[in-house]
Amino acid sequence: MAIPLADREELLTQPLIAALSVSREDGRGPLTVPIWYDYTPGGEAWFVTGKDSLKARLIGAAGRCTLMVERLDPTIRYVSLEGPVRIADAAEGDMEAMARRYLPPEAVGPYLAEAANYPPEVTVRLTPEHWFSADLGAI
Repeated sequence: MAIPLADREELLTQPLIAALSVSREDGRGPLTVPIWYDYTPGGEAWFVTGKDSLKARLIGAAGRCTLMVERLDPTIRYVSLEGPVRIADAAEGDMEAMARRYLPPEAVGPYLAEAANYPPEVTVRLTPEHWFSADLGAI
């Protein structure tokens, strides 16, 4: 059964790991990888990735991507959103905001210290255009 918009958005606000999918031009199946993301109800989903990563290159070429999150408890539920993207150099604080969303407070500093050594990052902002969702109940 499809999930009402407010419930879809609430699920997306939870710090779940998303599956990111983006098409490839070489005839292969889409690239699908796990990724940290954030979402504001009524707004965009966003995530940070390496500027020169395969993800960033494919998303730039396609101009759109899909994020899917699922949870298993108290019922099996998933939400998938797909749409156009905007890509920009990561703003100061984007990586920290994402780390604070997913990591316990004592792990944020060490993570950010390590992330300071990463290659340049971009922030990808996805505008939800198409939604798929289901609540499979307590199977």
